[in-house]
This record gives sequence, C-alpha cells and structure tokens, in this order.
Amino acid sequence: MLKWILLTLISLHAFALEISIDSAKEDYIKYSTINLNDTSAFRCQEIKDNFDVTTKIICAFSKKPSQNLRTLQNDFFRVNSKTKKDTYFLIITPKYKINLLSNIFDLTKDNTVFDVQASSSKSWTIIGYKDKFPLIKKDNDKQNIAIDFPFFLDKDKLPYVGSLDLQGNPVHIKKVEDVKDYLQIKKLYKDKNYEVCLDTINDVLQSFPNTLFREELVYYKIKTYNQLSDWDNVIKEAKIFLREYSSSDNIAEVLSLIAKGYSKLSSNSDADYFFDRLFSEHQNSVYAKWGYIYKGEIFDDAGGKQDANKFYRKALKQTKSLEVAATAAFRLANNLIETSTKKASKYVMKIVKAKPDYFMKDLTASKTMMGTFADEGYYSTAAAIDSCILKNINATYDEYEELMKNKALWLSKTKNKQKALIALNDYIKQFPDGDYIDVVQRTKDELFFDLSDLNTTAKLVEYDKLIKNYGSASIGEKALYEKAKLLLNKGEYGQVLNMKNKLHTLDSDIYTDVDEIIKDAAVQNMQMSLKNKNCEEVLTISNEYNITLSDKWDDGVYKCAMKGGDYELSKKIALKNLKTTNSNARKKWLYRYIEVEFSTSNYTDVIDASKDLIILIANDKNSPYKDVYRKLFDAYRRLGKQQQMITSILNIEKIFGLSYKDVDRYVAMITVGSEMNDDKMTIDYAKKIMKIQKESQSYVQSPFVEFTLYQAYLNQQDFNKALKVIQSLNDKQLNAADRARQKYLLGNVLSKLWRDKAARKAYKASIAADKKSSWAQLAKSALAI
Repeated sequence: MLKWILLTLISLHAFALEISIDSAKEDYIKYSTINLNDTSAFRCQEIKDNFDVTTKIICAFSKKPSQNLRTLQNDFFRVNSKTKKDTYFLIITPKYKINLLSNIFDLTKDNTVFDVQASSSKSWTIIGYKDKFPLIKKDNDKQNIAIDFPFFLDKDKLPYVGSLDLQGNPVHIKKVEDVKDYLQIKKLYKDKNYEVCLDTINDVLQSFPNTLFREELVYYKIKTYNQLSDWDNVIKEAKIFLREYSSSDNIAEVLSLIAKGYSKLSSNSDADYFFDRLFSEHQNSVYAKWGYIYKGEIFDDAGGKQDANKFYRKALKQTKSLEVAATAAFRLANNLIETSTKKASKYVMKIVKAKPDYFMKDLTASKTMMGTFADEGYYSTAAAIDSCILKNINATYDEYEELMKNKALWLSKTKNKQKALIALNDYIKQFPDGDYIDVVQRTKDELFFDLSDLNTTAKLVEYDKLIKNYGSASIGEKALYEKAKLLLNKGEYGQVLNMKNKLHTLDSDIYTDVDEIIKDAAVQNMQMSLKNKNCEEVLTISNEYNITLSDKWDDGVYKCAMKGGDYELSKKIALKNLKTTNSNARKKWLYRYIEVEFSTSNYTDVIDASKDLIILIANDKNSPYKDVYRKLFDAYRRLGKQQQMITSILNIEKIFGLSYKDVDRYVAMITVGSEMNDDKMTIDYAKKIMKIQKESQSYVQSPFVEFTLYQAYLNQQDFNKALKVIQSLNDKQLNAADRARQKYLLGNVLSKLWRDKAARKAYKASIAADKKSSWAQLAKSALAI
C-alpha cells in the first residue's frame, strides 16, 4: 500500500496558467510533482542528453504573464522563466531524475485510458525523484507501464471475522501496537528522521485516539515541529499540551518551545508571557536556561546584540548543561567576533574543551566563524574549531579536504610549528594529488626554517633545493637569506659576496639586515684578499669603503661598484672617463654611464645618452653596445612614452630579430595596444610572443598572452582565430582558475560560432576545473540559458 503525504508548496497564477508544486512520499521515499494547467493547450518537451537522460523540460506559452515569475525550487526541481520575442518559456531543471506526463484524460469522466505521447495539452504533470520512478510498475511479460493507485472498493472485499471462542463468539485481544509505535517514534526522533516521525505520530493518534501514550505523543509532536521550524504548529500543539497536561514533567520544555515559537513569528508579547511563566515557575529547570537563549535570539534578530548577549551570558553562567553552555558560548562568540575577537576566542575555546562536537550542529555557521577568526589573525582558534569538525567527519564529506588544508595552514601561522608539520604531513599523506597540495607542500617547506636540526652541509643542500624550487617567491627568498647567514658563520665570505646582487633583491622591510651581512662578509673578505693580493676583491671592497685607487683601476672599480650597487661611485668613474678623446673608450664609458643612470631610474638622462651612443655605433653592426637599443626602449617604457616605445621596439626587432630576451618588451607593447584600443597592435605583438615561446619551448607569458590575443580577435569579430588561440592552451599546464577561464572562453567563442554542443562541453569542463571560480559561475549561467 502507498503512503501519501501531499504538501502544496507553491500556487501561482500568471495569466491563465496555474503552477503547483507538491511533495509526496511512497514507502517513506520522497518525490515531488509539478502540475501545469492552462485554459489553452500548450507544448512541453523533454530535452535529453546522449544517454537518453532528461536534462531539462521546456514548456512554451503563446502569452506572457503580467509579472515575472520568481525562481521556484525544492529538493527535486528548479523552475526558471524566460521570455523570448512573444513566447513565454518555463524551464524545469531536475536535481536528480525527472519525467513528463501529459494529462489528456479526466479519470472522473473517462472510462478508458491509454498511453498517449501528446505534443500539446492543457495539463501536464512533471515528476521528480531520486532513483525509482514512483507509482509506476512494469509488467515483465507485457512490458506495459501503468500508474498503481492505492484504490480499494468496499463492495469487492470479502467479509472477515477474527478469532472465535468455542461458542462462536469473537475473542477480544487488547492491542499493544501503540507501545511498539511509541518506541519507534522515540527512535525516529533520536535518529533525526523528523518528517517520518511526525507522520508516525499522526498515524498513531488517529489509530489509537485513547492511547495511554497520548501525552508523550503530543510532547514529541511539539519537539518534532520545533526541529522542522514549523512554529505555527509548535504553538498550536503546545497550547493543547499546556491545557491538557498541566502537571506533566515536560511543562518547562513545552513552555520554552512555545515561547520560542512565538518569538520566531515575531509575536514578542505572546512570547514574553510564556517566557515569564518559564522563568518564574521553572527557574531551576534546564529549559529556563534554554529560554534565556531563545530570549536572546529575539534581540539578536532585532539587531540588539548587547541585550542578546546579556541573556546568553545569563544562560552560560547559570546552566550545568554542556549543550546549553556550548550554545550560549557560540552565540556570544558570534556576536563578539568582529568587535572583540579576543573575548570571542575565549568563548570558542570553552566549547572546544568542553563540547567539541557542538560545532557539527551547524557546520556552515562553524565554518564561517572559523574563517572570520582566521581573517582576524586568530589562527589557533580557527584551527581549533577546524580540528573539532574533522574529528566528527571523514573523507566522504565534501568539505573534508579543504578543512584538512585550512587546519594545516592556520597552524603553520601559530607558534605551534610541530603540530602544523603533523597536520601538513597528514594532508600530504591523504591527498598526495589534492587540490591544495602545492600550497600545503610550500607551507611545509617554509617550516623547514623553524624546525630543521640538520648539520651545516645538509642545511646548505636543502637551502639550494628551496631556492631552485621557489626562485623569487617568498620561501625562495628566505632560503637565500638563511643560506647567506649560514655561509657567513661558516667563513665562506666570498660566497656571501657572490650572492650580494640576489640578496639585494630581497624585500628590505622583511630582511632588514642584508646590508650588515654583506658588509660583515666584505670586511672579512677584504682582510683575506689583502693577504692573498686578490686585487679585484680589494678594489670591490675598497670602493664600498670609499677607497680611491689610480685611474688604471677604473674598469675594475666600475664593474665592482655596479655589482655592489654603488651607483654613485660608478657614475663618478663613468663621467670622468667620458672626457676621453679615444672613440672606442668614449663608446664604452657612455654605455656604462647609461647603465648607471638606468639603474638609478634617471630615465630622461638614459634617453639623451642612448641617442648619442646610437649615433656613434650606427655603422657598427657588431658593436658590443647594441643593447643600448633595449635600454632606450626600457627608459621610454618607464616614462610611459608610448609613441617612442612603438618606434623603439621596431628598431629592437630589426637589430635582434625575435629574441626571447625581449619577451617582456613585447608584453609591454601588448599593454600599449590595449591602452590605445589598438587591437591590431595587440594582435601583432601577442603573435610574436607566442612564436618566441614556441621556439624556445618556454611559456612564461602563458596564458596571459593567449587570453589577450583571444580578446583582441573577439573585438574584431574574428571568432575562428579566437577559437584557434584559446584551443592552443589545451595542452598547456594551467592552474585550476586559469583552466576554468580557458574552458569558459572556449565555450564562449564556440557559442558565437553556433557550435552549441561543443560549447556546452567546454562550459562543463570550466566548472569541473574550478567550480568555485567566477569563470565556473559564468559557465553555469551559460549552461542554464
């Protein structure tokens, strides 16, 4: 027999169209229906994928509604509307499975019905379900499909008589089904199967109106409605309970729930009446403490956080219940987190220590809270909440990997580096190919500086590995810095000075003592160089300490000064030598002067001097100073002189051809093209960069250059070239966000080329690449159209 529970959720009239969404159950398994009825026949059509699975249903109407239909949805459907020209469309998208039936026959009038594949009808039914299609049976022999209604006709039933005694009289046996059902209800409630619990309560009350468990059943009915947030029914049933069972031990709890129900419905005066009864008549009850929390929620909902906090503190101070205490502490923390994060943290840590599983009651709220703590720099608190959640879930949860990652990263920002290392290793072990493996591995590498107990040689090997793997990233810079300090302590002064230029690239706000390290190494090395008569080292160190040497040492001093960043000394030497009458010497020192001026950002002087040098080397194709053309371009670029950049880059290409060394300069020209809205320029230089990258097999500028070139082609309506460019990224390694962007752009241009099937595939790939990215959201929107 089928068991029906029909709940009408939506009833909307738009012109003559009536839409109703109902929920039902068959053998306690949910499904839902949408009924569409109009005075005129209209068409509905199933849209299926390659596997004959219905992905959406579209219904078309010749009339438009007087007002727009808002998006409707439940656990099985999402209903959107769209108007195109003079046609109004309803688009029904399933969350699981879906079926479309035309209502051609009226069962109150028609004696015979049969399967009809109607193209239009005044009434349609759409059924949404998870696995098994409800109400439908298949006959294995005839393979006919029919609806199996729970229909019984009394006149067709045979008479039935129960057990008889020896005289032929009925034997009356007292039923105990209500006992069994009552126990089942308690179990259903405990298992949080609230809807089935409520159905069972109603069935028992109907079947056994005089049951001895009536008081308990009404009590559980109130509690179940509370769990379902059905406040009207909480109030209705609570009134009955308070009237009929005034001496019940559960009165305090019922008073708290009816007060809560009224407060949720904003009937605060009614709520206050029951709160007053609760607080005065049951002051020592745990439910009075719950009442303080419910009372606080009234103020919270009205924006009165201070008044709310008074009641939460009262509940926390007076209760002996861990559940009440945890709830009050959580509410307090939530209200204080933005204004007094330190106090909020103290409340949270009380929950962590006393009732860590509380954070599972509202996983979304707990995640939001720990994210806020992390944003405020309270990483230990955030990690503590995260740990509590992780103890109560497993890898089957969608959030599990992200929670593992967050815990590890947050701990790494605390003083407890050892715990952080354990958490990082746990993530790496469980998710060696996880979505966050790169950042987790990177963070683990960063901990090396805090936890390593290796000897000097092993540390140097590890530092070199980190420098190689991370380059100019923060961890690579720190490895470079720590390596320099270690070499200094080891007495390898020359190696420290060889690292000087790299050390000077470090962020001086973070690495404040770099100059001291170099200076210390220089002093020690100078002493050694003087002993060993290493003139180049002596000149370098002498220059740094304003030691003046004779003119014959100018070349060496200049080079050492430039290498050490002493541009004032380099410029002084270069200017002195510009007075020479020797043509070749003048070219050399003029180029060196340009180098110094460029290094000190005197770009106007660079431009003037570069023009002079270009005149001097114009007829020398093999001049060692041809790089001045690049210096000139870079100076124009620093000064934002776009027209001069255009002329200068042409000279660079003429002299050096397409060189990988000039990739960044071509990138700058793409920027110029974009700023000047010159798509032709953008396309020209983007193509050159792609050619250079292909020849060098180095794709540092990808996917930037492809995305830029794609957009330029799109601006020119050249969709086929745009398609070719964006497809070239298919075999390139991209991060998740860039891959999501590439696949979305691919879908976009395919759509413009009317290749809708391929476009949809690309949009789906965008979502799969990074479902949280903005590109994935755009892809979802595109798929929904």
